[in-house]
Amino acid sequence: MNVWYSRPVFFVESVERSIAFYTEKLGFTQGFRYEEEGKILVGQVNREDCEIILNCQQPEKTGRSRVFISIDLEPLKTLRTEFENRGAPIRDGWWGYDTMIIEDPDGNQLFFPYRKDPEQESGPVSGS
Repeated sequence: MNVWYSRPVFFVESVERSIAFYTEKLGFTQGFRYEEEGKILVGQVNREDCEIILNCQQPEKTGRSRVFISIDLEPLKTLRTEFENRGAPIRDGWWGYDTMIIEDPDGNQLFFPYRKDPEQESGPVSGS
């Protein structure tokens, strides 16, 4: 049996700026990076089982990526509070569920759905 291993690729203007955003605002760690002549062309950030490749080599695709990340409700509430405390740009939206949306400096998006908890009424969850 083969096991799939996949990672989204986010196209960005500056991999260095993006690594700073993901590590400082979202608590990721820096994974690999590939440089040429002192410029980072490709890098990766990691948090838990989420790995995102950052690439600045296709500027026509910058800011057009999205990843949908499902987390159980209680850890998601805790994560939202952490993101708020880090100053991450959070907005609430809808994408089949109430959704916490984080947009990086280039416009790439991380969607975190709030799945309905049977004991919770409908509506967005607020961490503040």
